[in-house]
Amino acid sequence: MPHSGQCLCGATKVRGPPSILLPCTAANPDVAQITVASTHAEQIICHCTDCQLTSGSHASTNILPLITDVKIVGNVKQYDAKALSGNTVSRLFCGGCGSALAHKTPAFGDAMAVQTGNLPDFRKVPVALELFVKDRWTGIPSVNGAGQAWTMPGTTAP
Repeated sequence: MPHSGQCLCGATKVRGPPSILLPCTAANPDVAQITVASTHAEQIICHCTDCQLTSGSHASTNILPLITDVKIVGNVKQYDAKALSGNTVSRLFCGGCGSALAHKTPAFGDAMAVQTGNLPDFRKVPVALELFVKDRWTGIPSVNGAGQAWTMPGTTAP
């Protein structure tokens, strides 16, 4: 079952089938749409400083669908920045309200991160993994039962 939702201003809808950054086919070119065709039973919390800055909070919540399962059209803006790894991270956001939608980086291979805050069904989806726990804010506890990765999976605390 695909996931669906919308951004803060409602101009970005999140639902149905595949592809990425296509020309807007909506009657209103200011309306952006994002679709996640795959189903995800778990989500990830990322505490990296980039996610803190783009979320305006202590972390971001994400799923990692294949790029071919994600379709984004319409009023979507892109911001590219270099991560500490040296990889370029392309962040996609609603051009109307600024809601973070997704981000891509070579580190994800054939996948991209889609922010789950725009998808109401993720309020009840468990967190399986926390990334960049080295950057977790003091006072924010770890999620019970979730894996803890110092940076990216496979790394450990010094």
